[in-house]
Amino acid sequence: MTASHTDAACAMDRIYRRQRHVYDASRKFFLLGRDRLIDGLDVPVGGTVLELGCGTGRNLVAVAGRYPHARLYGLDISEQMLQSALRSIARRNLRTSIVLAQADAVTFDGSRIFGVPTFDRIFISYSLSMMPEWQQVVDRAARLLAPGGSLQVVDFGQQAGLPAWFRRALLTWLGLFHVAPRGDLARALGRVAAETGGGLHFERLYRDYAWYARLIVPVR
Repeated sequence: MTASHTDAACAMDRIYRRQRHVYDASRKFFLLGRDRLIDGLDVPVGGTVLELGCGTGRNLVAVAGRYPHARLYGLDISEQMLQSALRSIARRNLRTSIVLAQADAVTFDGSRIFGVPTFDRIFISYSLSMMPEWQQVVDRAARLLAPGGSLQVVDFGQQAGLPAWFRRALLTWLGLFHVAPRGDLARALGRVAAETGGGLHFERLYRDYAWYARLIVPVR
């Protein structure tokens, strides 16, 4: 990792050194749409699935239960979060099913760290809002999809259908964790879909509290 990416890793470790122990229990009430994303992955038999920003491993464990035939990979920049993920995976006897690595989502090399050049499914759950170079992450993820593969994203929306006071309070709280909802997400994904010749489904959930997107690249 470059110096700037090392700084980002240190920042995430500082934020989650203690938070990671209560992350799953505290976040399940407001990280909405994650299970919907997992149900919609529709992983082919023997397919490869990569989560960028896998955190505590909660989603990968759920994917393993939903798609036991899949080959699963997780990447995160935070060593602290990966420690929690490794423990969670070990408790569920999934160490042979899920492979984890510490790397930056902008620059990682799937062939080098996983031995996998492309993936059938890539998903990003409530992580783009924490990645400073998030548009580069979207670009890179789309280009690492196998023919006919899909990139799925769920993250905070703009809360347009919710009371103004709620939006202000939520944004203030999210700011404490360096989280910033990406208002340009639909535009960025639309650009990538146009460049790759792919299709895009974009949906606003729970009165715009969350956004869900699925980008499918064509079979070449």
